[in-house]
This record gives sequence, C-alpha cells and structure tokens, in this order.
Amino acid sequence: MVKGLAGIDITIILLYLAGTLVIGFLLGRKQKTSVDYFLAGRKLKWWMVGFSMVATDIGALELVGIAGGAYLYGMVLANFDWIACTVSMIIAAFIFIPFYWKAGVYTIPEYLGRRYNDGVRALVAVLWGLFMVATLGLILWAAAKTVNVVIGWPMPLTIVLIAAVVGFYTFSGGLAAVVYTDVLQCIILIIGSVVLLAVGLVKVGGIDGLVHKVSLLPSNNEYYLRLVLPADTKTPFSWSAVLLGLGFVLGPAYWAGNQVIVQRCLGASSQREVKKSVIFGASLKIIFPILMVVPGIIGFALYPKLKSGDDVYATMLYNLLPKGIFGIVFTGFLAAFMSTVDSYLNSASTLWTMDIYKRYISKQASSHHLMIVGKILTIIFIILAVYLAPMTTKFSGIFNALQTLLSIFQGPTLAILLLGMVWKRANSPGAIAGLVVGVLTSSTLFWVQTDIFQAKDPYLYIAWWSFLMAVVVTVAVSLCTRAQLEEKIKNLMFSKES
Repeated sequence: MVKGLAGIDITIILLYLAGTLVIGFLLGRKQKTSVDYFLAGRKLKWWMVGFSMVATDIGALELVGIAGGAYLYGMVLANFDWIACTVSMIIAAFIFIPFYWKAGVYTIPEYLGRRYNDGVRALVAVLWGLFMVATLGLILWAAAKTVNVVIGWPMPLTIVLIAAVVGFYTFSGGLAAVVYTDVLQCIILIIGSVVLLAVGLVKVGGIDGLVHKVSLLPSNNEYYLRLVLPADTKTPFSWSAVLLGLGFVLGPAYWAGNQVIVQRCLGASSQREVKKSVIFGASLKIIFPILMVVPGIIGFALYPKLKSGDDVYATMLYNLLPKGIFGIVFTGFLAAFMSTVDSYLNSASTLWTMDIYKRYISKQASSHHLMIVGKILTIIFIILAVYLAPMTTKFSGIFNALQTLLSIFQGPTLAILLLGMVWKRANSPGAIAGLVVGVLTSSTLFWVQTDIFQAKDPYLYIAWWSFLMAVVVTVAVSLCTRAQLEEKIKNLMFSKES
C-alpha cells in the first residue's frame, strides 16, 4: 500500500490519468495544421474557454502557494482573486482580448509586432519564453513537494513521471487537448476543493471555531482575518501595495498580457464567444478565495507550528481526509497541477514557434511544418522544466517565487500594451525603451533592496514602479521620435467602433 492511499484512491487517480491520456491521443489524430495545434482550429466554445482559463490559473502553485500564503498572512491573500482576477478579467474581456482575436494573431508578441515592430515582438517573446520555462520548473517542484508529503514518492521520480504524462497529451493534442482536459480538471478541482474545505471546517468547529482558534495564535499579521490591511503593516500586502501593484498592474497584466491565459481565448470561434468566456471565468473566480484561502487559515488553526506555509495543503490532505474521499481531492490537486503545466507547455511552444522560429529562422515554413516544430519544442520545454525545478529552493516560498518572476517584467509589458491600444502617438522606439527601462527598474529594485532569492520586500510596489517608469519612458521617447503611420495602426487600437 502506498503511503496515504487506499485501493479506491489509487483506482480513482489511475482512471483520471488514463482519461487524460486518451483525450490527448484521440484529439492528436485530428491535428493537421498549426491553427489546429496552437489554436484548436478556432472552434472553442465560451464555456470551454472559461473553464480552461480558471483551471490554468489555479494550478499547483496556487493551491500550494496561496494556501501557504494564507497560512502565514491570513485573509488578505483573497485579494489575489477578488481584485487581481475578477476585476481584471472584466477589463481584459472588453478592452484587450477582442483586439488580439480580431487581429487573428497566435501570440501577444505577434500583436505587439504589428502595433510597433519586430524588435518589440522579439524582446517580449524572449522575456515570456524565459518566464515560462522557469515557471514550469516551479510548478513541477510544487506538485512534487505535495506528492512527497502525502504519498511518500521521491521528488525527482514524481517530477519525471508527471512531466511525462502531461507532456504526452500536450504533445499529442495541442491546445484542443489542453482545453478539453482543462474542463474536466476544473470541475474535479472545484469538487475536491469543496470537500477539503468542508472537512476542514468540521474539524475546526465551523466558522466560529475557526475565528476563535486563530485569535489565540500568534501570526505574521496582526490583522490576520482582515481583507484590507493598513499602509504601515509589516507584511507585503498593505492596502496601497494591493491597490497599486496588484489591482493596477499585476492583475491586468496577467489576464490581458499573459500568453498562457490569452491563448485559449484566441482559439474561440468569435469575438462574442471570447467576451462570454472571460466573463464566465471571472464569475467562477469569485468562489476561489473561499476554496483556497480559507483552507490555508484552517490549516494555521490546526497545525500552527509547520516549518513552512507551503506544507499546509499537503498536511491537510494527509491528515484530514478519509480513504476514497482522499482519492477525489488528491485527483483534484493533480488536475490543478496538470492544467497549468499543459497550458504553459502549449503556450511556450506556440510563442517560440510563431515569434522566433517562423519569424527569424524559417519564414516560408508550411502550417504542417510549424506544427511539427511546436511538438518538438514541447518536448524540449518539459525536459528543461524538469532540470530547472530544484531552483525553487532558492526562494522563501513557492508563491513568492512566482510573484517575483511576474513582478520583474509584467509591469513594463502592460505599459506598452496599454499605451499601444489607447494612444496613437506611442511608437516603436518608445516601446523598446520603455520595456527595457521598466525591466531594468524592477530588476534593480530587487537587487538593491533585498536578496532577490528571498523576496522579503514588497514586490507589489516594485511592479507598480516598473510599470510607471515604463509608461514615462515610452511616452517621452515616443514624443521625441517620429510617429507611426496611422493607417498601419488604426485597426489595432481601441475605439468606440471596436
């Protein structure tokens, strides 16, 4: 018997894994062109895209990382969904994503290349490519750590095995396989999270019992059960940091400028379907702070002396759930992990195939040829992710690791995206200068103010200042250089007719 698993648990997990492999194999037989592989033939329905967006966002990093953050800092972590997701998704649905779909692009760098020039496109593609590979490593490590605590498998073995499963169906079926499995994975994730929350609440004595137990324990946040923290809080999550860094920068940048999130929207069948899908996804995100943050707080009440907040999710799985139920919830965890890995794999291969390979190596490549290149890159990326997974140990926590990576370049990327859509005077020299200076600003702030691998300082403020600096530099350089032809950019900007 495997540690923590009964026969029924193993059966449930194996059936789920077999189902995802079958879906990938069957859909892979239908993939003939790059549009099929990278954009699912532009035939995806709104509800499929909505489920897929949420499943992609709520991966192992979020389940483990947000629960761990809530264990340390409390209810304030709910802002990462209610402010950074729900509001930002509505903005993305009506301002950003319809432009990408209307332009018929495969990637966000491709859109920026049309709005500005190939230099901007290449620079953003390289930044996102590096981010995706590093993040894949973080995701694999987060999943392996939980599996190790719960069922005792060695972390290297877990990383290789799960990478092989996800790599197979992503390699075989492309975006269609990713989205179809994401729908299943999102439903399983919600069911598993509801079960864990319910069992945890019963164990802690309900809401009243939870509040009472937490009030008796010392924490890293004196306002542990408050959603809004004062400006002088010792945590990274003061109201000003959350508003400026999370609400104004990281949230919109993630939902409107993250290739991993946006790609499934580009596979929708119409602009109307795109808008419906994002709104549907936003409505689903409303419930997730309850499903992810509250269990972290419950974990603090039950196990206040854990060495790391990142251990709380696995600890609750192992200690609270009976046999059979454990299999369902653990399958939900695997679903969350796999939905994020498959999305990052497919988006990374899309970006490097269309923005690097096709643009600079083989401009005349056929659609079928590009699909083959994308599959090869999928294999390369999953191997690199396995190799990079141990780098997570250099950060103070899994959630901090992800936010550190995002904070370095998402603000500057959002700046040139936003200016490009709303201000016709924004030009190529301005965008390149703004992007470079913005990334240098965030990187410098991390290195000067703190050891980057500890992420102790408020990365939300750093994201805000890098965004602001990128806006200022882009505007200044654009005003000092020649404007772009209006005929070239008029269909790539926001207007009342859009």
